Amino acid sequence: MRIDRALKPLLFCTPSSSSSSSSSSLLFVYFWVWFCWRWERSAMAATLLSALLVEILIPVAALIGMVFALIQWFLVSRVSVGGGQASINNGYDQSLLDDEEGYDDAEAVALCAEIQNAISEGAESFLITEYQYLGIFMAVFSVFIFLFLGSVGGFSTKWVSCKANPSELCAPPLANALFSTVAFILGALTSTLSGYLGMKIATYANARTTLEARKGVGEAFIVAFRAGSVMGFLLAANGLIVLFIAIVLFKLYYGNDWTGLYESIAGYGLGGSSVALFGRVGGGIYTKAADVGADLVGKVERNIPEDDPRNPAVIADNVGDNVGDIAGMGADLFGSFAESSCAALVVSSISSFGADRDFVAMSFPLLISSAGIVVCLITTIFATDLFVIKSVKEIEPSLKRQLVISTVLMTLAIAAVCYLALPSTFTINVVGHQPKVVKNWKLFFCVGSGLWAGLIIGYTTEYFTSNAYQPVRDVADSCRTGAATNVIFGLALGYKSVIIPVLAIAVAIFLSFSLAAMYGIAVAALGMLSTLATGLAIDAYGPISDNAGGIAEMAGMPHKVRERTDALDAAGNTTAAIGKGFAIGSAALVSLALFGAFVSRAGIAVVDVIQPKEFVGLIVGAMLPYWFSAMTMKSVGKAALAMVEEVRRQFNTIPGLMEGTVKPDYKRCVKISTDASLREMIPPGALVMLTPLIVGTLFGSSTLAGLLAGALVSGVQIAISASNTGGAWDNAKKYIEAGASDHARSLGPKGSDAHKAAVIGDTVGDPLKDTSGPSLNILIKLMAVESLVFAPFFAAHGGIFFKWLNI
Repeated sequence: MRIDRALKPLLFCTPSSSSSSSSSSLLFVYFWVWFCWRWERSAMAATLLSALLVEILIPVAALIGMVFALIQWFLVSRVSVGGGQASINNGYDQSLLDDEEGYDDAEAVALCAEIQNAISEGAESFLITEYQYLGIFMAVFSVFIFLFLGSVGGFSTKWVSCKANPSELCAPPLANALFSTVAFILGALTSTLSGYLGMKIATYANARTTLEARKGVGEAFIVAFRAGSVMGFLLAANGLIVLFIAIVLFKLYYGNDWTGLYESIAGYGLGGSSVALFGRVGGGIYTKAADVGADLVGKVERNIPEDDPRNPAVIADNVGDNVGDIAGMGADLFGSFAESSCAALVVSSISSFGADRDFVAMSFPLLISSAGIVVCLITTIFATDLFVIKSVKEIEPSLKRQLVISTVLMTLAIAAVCYLALPSTFTINVVGHQPKVVKNWKLFFCVGSGLWAGLIIGYTTEYFTSNAYQPVRDVADSCRTGAATNVIFGLALGYKSVIIPVLAIAVAIFLSFSLAAMYGIAVAALGMLSTLATGLAIDAYGPISDNAGGIAEMAGMPHKVRERTDALDAAGNTTAAIGKGFAIGSAALVSLALFGAFVSRAGIAVVDVIQPKEFVGLIVGAMLPYWFSAMTMKSVGKAALAMVEEVRRQFNTIPGLMEGTVKPDYKRCVKISTDASLREMIPPGALVMLTPLIVGTLFGSSTLAGLLAGALVSGVQIAISASNTGGAWDNAKKYIEAGASDHARSLGPKGSDAHKAAVIGDTVGDPLKDTSGPSLNILIKLMAVESLVFAPFFAAHGGIFFKWLNI
């Protein structure tokens, strides 16, 4: 480099002689010369960003996310929960609601603290017990990964010739087995931590949201949303920083063997999704067993409010919101992030990025996620500081505004990252075809297609699940003639709601694949997940608000407070449905990207569904989501049956329970849900984890490819339909209960025949929207990433049955 070229910019920006300190001027000059040197070095390279700058930007973005999450947590913690006059107003001079006769605010605050502790203890007890089961699973499956992958090369420790370039040496199979196992454990631990942290902040904020609702709906909204953002930013930052550190450390061993490095990193996604599967299924069974038991006996049989403290299942119901919708969703979306990143990295390692040793270009997926953290941070400020909510009607628009703002800002960020981190032209290798030449601007449209498809899915989900629109109101109106018509209308709504999301996903897939082959689909999935922190904040807001409403009811808060928490909860049901829509949509793109990586790694040139091996796999794969849904729904039914019997027993045998003079045995119901969910989560989990291993080993990679395609096509549509049907039934019930319009009041009040029909529909929909539907997206992702990790074994030793038959 010529030093005169580096010093030329100093003519325009060197500090003047009037600076207060000559040392600061020299420091500035030194920094500017260094910057210009780095700039010219990067300009001479294929990308504008330098490798050193990338190594700084990614961890810095993760740290920014963590610091912002801690700031949000601190702001939430300023709302005090406890007894005494000092805590009643929480530091505000503003008068609180105390206008109901016989209402004691100090006693209500103390009750809020007591209820919050009970919910927190129940959630923590369940998760710790569940994680003990997961610890055993992780240990056993880690041994499977090591033995299966190590056996590919006969547990050899000798470096072998690389497939892409035989003149170079690549890591031995035993090393790949070891590092894949380590990555699996890292992914599982990070997913576990993400779910646990989400649960802790949710149980920390629920009573605080209730107390803030005494001042107004805006104050309560900010607490719930800030708490949700803590989970969102911690999860996004933790996932990014652990993945980046793993890559850097693995690189010390692998050196220039980028293919081996990123194939071993795929274990990170497998670990994340494995924990997500059990978290979603176990948490979903838990929450729905308690919910169904509380609703059927409390609402329908005893005609008492949903969160009445006399109901023995009410604490278990609130615990379930945290372990299912918070911890389960957190682990689920972490798995999607890890898998989409791993799929993009695996595909990029066999492209010109890997051949050119271009670390910056191969870090493109991580840079997208880093930019997403910063964008979501800016977006969050709009909700908590710039647009203050003053009425109930502003809640849902504020949450939808988050989606739009984050999408628009992220579009600009994607353009910048594509320009700075990608060479102007590069090639993507496609197995069995000529390499595809790609311009960097094409990846902008790939990532953008996934991002905007996510927004479309979110808005479509909101339209079909919010009681502000006609579809849910039609379902509510159908309750006039009983539960049967309610079920019919709800199912029809769910089937219809599939159309637009599937078309949006199809357009994103077609555009991405046309522009950049499977790498385009992988980064499109990352685009949909790039605003992960905002999506999780919106999703976690729902269960926190739900818990806040339950605590308000149990603590005997004034009617005005319960109206506000009910309004927050109604919006939360819609946001939870939007979160599930994002999770399912991203799962479709992620699993397809993983499918492409699996096909490449297994050496399959063409997946021809007309051939018998592939077609058999296709039709069996399409059946698996039905089998899985049947298992999870039956598990909810069995657990709910035990809960219903226990709640009935307590109402019939405990004197004074209905009169409110005696407290029910909450802990007994919590134990029933815990035992049932942990017992019932094992068979569905085994179905998902064992199917790819059995099919790949016995029938080979081609049949497994067909199986993955069938499960993807079938699972996505069942998942969307189930989630939206259940969400619509839930909000139809709340529409009748709220009685906010003449039409709603004509269907109510609570306890009317129409309301009872709506409660039955909501009860049927609970396992659909909170257990089977959300778990299906993990099924299609997990089978795909598991197939990718074990692809070398299937390619080397798979198809035992067909080999035996000489087919």
